[in-house]
Amino acid sequence: MPLLHLLIIAVIQGITEFLPISSSGHLILLPNLSGMQDQGQVVDVAAHVGTLAAVVAFFWADVRLGLAGVPRMVSGRIDTPGSKLAFLLAVATVPVVIVGLVLNLTGLDEAMRGIAVIGWTMLIFGIVLYFADQRGPVTKTDQDWSLKDAIIMGLWQAVALIPGTSRSGITITAARGLGYARHDAAKISMLMSIPTILASGLLLGAEVAATANAAAARDGAIVAVLSFLSALLALSLMMRLLRSVSFTPYVIYRVILGLILLWIAYA
Repeated sequence: MPLLHLLIIAVIQGITEFLPISSSGHLILLPNLSGMQDQGQVVDVAAHVGTLAAVVAFFWADVRLGLAGVPRMVSGRIDTPGSKLAFLLAVATVPVVIVGLVLNLTGLDEAMRGIAVIGWTMLIFGIVLYFADQRGPVTKTDQDWSLKDAIIMGLWQAVALIPGTSRSGITITAARGLGYARHDAAKISMLMSIPTILASGLLLGAEVAATANAAAARDGAIVAVLSFLSALLALSLMMRLLRSVSFTPYVIYRVILGLILLWIAYA
């Protein structure tokens, strides 16, 4: 695969994975609208590995805290900040894993990869994000994350399996609706992405391992590194901007793109 094509994929994945504008939707649109070769699952898995590494690096202090709490969580002792974080992340991941397996086994995941579907989800969930962000109270920080909120956000995260919804967008929407400040909503959403991306990567990785070859492995390695760099930059910029800027710019982008896609789909 040409280096420019790999660079485009990596930049799209790295930037859109954590911004509330849907990475899966953009990656599906790339070959559909540009005529470029579909990148295939090997490159998709590699791109997700790169973005996973980026969020782990950016939130390393929280990741280290959660990892340290895993042994206590496994033993049933949810009595430290680390074990609580590990437990809540595990709870929030269960719905998306179950729904993801169902969609994968039934083939519905492939059936939803259409421009019309992405257009509608871009538009609808962009508007939902706007109202949640503008009307949601600001009464909680990430330290207030509870079991109830983890379950609610986990259920919303499962909806993001519909292309164009945006995993980060829908979980941030849920968090803002629950009263979390913008920066804290984004932080929880990003931490939730770690086990989710890991589970998705393991599932897809198992499927493509038998078919991977040297060329695909090389392309995957390049995409992983480039995705890591672009995702780290996107994360850094977004988390800084959220201290002074709302999610409205992302909403505007989603609405405009959604309307364009619907026009293309139905024209």
